[in-house]
Amino acid sequence: MAETSRRPGSRVPTSAVDRYFRISERGSSIAREVRGGVVTFLTMAYIIVLNPIILGYAPDVDGNFLGGGAEPDLAMIAATTALVAGLLSILMGVVANFPLAIAAGLGLNAFLAFSVATQMTWADAMGLVVLEGIIILVLVLTGFRKAVFDAVPRELKTAIAVGIGLFIALIGFVSAGFVRATGEASPPLGLGLGGTLAGWPVLVFTFGLILMITLHARRVPGAILIGIAVTTVVAIVVERFVEAGPSVVDGEPQPTGWNLNVPSLPDSFFSAPDFGLLGEFNLFGSIERAGLVTVLLLVFSLLLADFFDTMGTMTAIGAEADLNDEDGTPEGAQRILIVDSISAAAGGAASVSSNTSYVESAAGVGDGARTGLASIVTGALFLLATVFTPIVNHIPSEAAVPALVLVGFLMMTQVGEIDWSDAEIAIPAFLTIVVMPFTYSIAAGIGAGFVAFALLKVVKGRMRAVHPLMWIVAILFVVYFAINPISAWLT
Repeated sequence: MAETSRRPGSRVPTSAVDRYFRISERGSSIAREVRGGVVTFLTMAYIIVLNPIILGYAPDVDGNFLGGGAEPDLAMIAATTALVAGLLSILMGVVANFPLAIAAGLGLNAFLAFSVATQMTWADAMGLVVLEGIIILVLVLTGFRKAVFDAVPRELKTAIAVGIGLFIALIGFVSAGFVRATGEASPPLGLGLGGTLAGWPVLVFTFGLILMITLHARRVPGAILIGIAVTTVVAIVVERFVEAGPSVVDGEPQPTGWNLNVPSLPDSFFSAPDFGLLGEFNLFGSIERAGLVTVLLLVFSLLLADFFDTMGTMTAIGAEADLNDEDGTPEGAQRILIVDSISAAAGGAASVSSNTSYVESAAGVGDGARTGLASIVTGALFLLATVFTPIVNHIPSEAAVPALVLVGFLMMTQVGEIDWSDAEIAIPAFLTIVVMPFTYSIAAGIGAGFVAFALLKVVKGRMRAVHPLMWIVAILFVVYFAINPISAWLT
């Protein structure tokens, strides 16, 4: 679709803003763009709460929390998360003129917390994100992205998203105490305590999950954010009367207590934001900590999840907004990809994980958004939210993690795109999906799928059907899985 095309029902531009964003040309209005931008913010503002929950309580290899402290600072993570999301969403609107908002990516932040930071410092981990963003930007600018995109079968890309969805859902259930380690060899995990749900915090989690599912099923805009807010209020009321307390008291575990934050009313709902995380990254420190092979695999895992998710997201948003050409390519695709690549690196440089395009932008498009003005409105609301981040220190994880389960479901819905009748792709896809949650490692799931894919092509005598890049990656993953015996043999 040419940039100068005029849609049916479009009007003559009435102002400089209208002309720049081509609002009338796309059959929209400033009021609709503002409304769409607000709706998009409501559907994705949960990341201000969830990103600190996922990143804030995960110590790195040295036992330090994000920011280098001995204690989590959720407000600082929340403030920086909102700041970066705001600036990058505005950049998307101004540069690409596309109704697509940006924020820290769910799944990517879990990968950093549970697969990367366990092997290096947080500064090193964020340095990997910066490197990944730079690589994606180079791939976009050189046109090499198509070669990489073609190298991985579509079904495996889908399986990665589904596997991350299951992984996120498991994190949500475990964080709430709905699923717990049994301490036994079989089964290693079980329902609640001794096979039953126990404690008010678990009940609050269950209430929050039911509420979010209900709101989502009824297509209520901002279902996740509303769910978190209402469940937090319920948690505060519950704690006021039952005094469940924290899950650990004087070093002694209290299984029926609140897992992270004990819910309470904050002394202040807003304060000057702390952006101390900006610039807290070490570009090449990860190589010293984890070794070159591991770093290469981790960067590739980040790149794969980030790069292909963005391609699918912008195509889906463009289709819903009627902004795709006859080949299914969104208007200004190159500019969209450039901004998204910059966002990945910027998220790492700000120490809040890779930032990426959000499919929740579809909610704003569904409410009328058609231009980048909607993204600017969303970004402005994120910037405004930076002064309200002290609230996150008083939101219990039991009120927030139901969103992880719901987001896991949304990612799981893609599973139908896999051809389960074709063993050559179904088995690698299955391994990708199940190994992620079973091993608590996204990288392990991707590796299992890639290695199985290459192996099955060898078994079937179809080696030429595997892209050379896939062979390279599969071999690297074999080395990754066998790194300990290989290291022992070499030494």
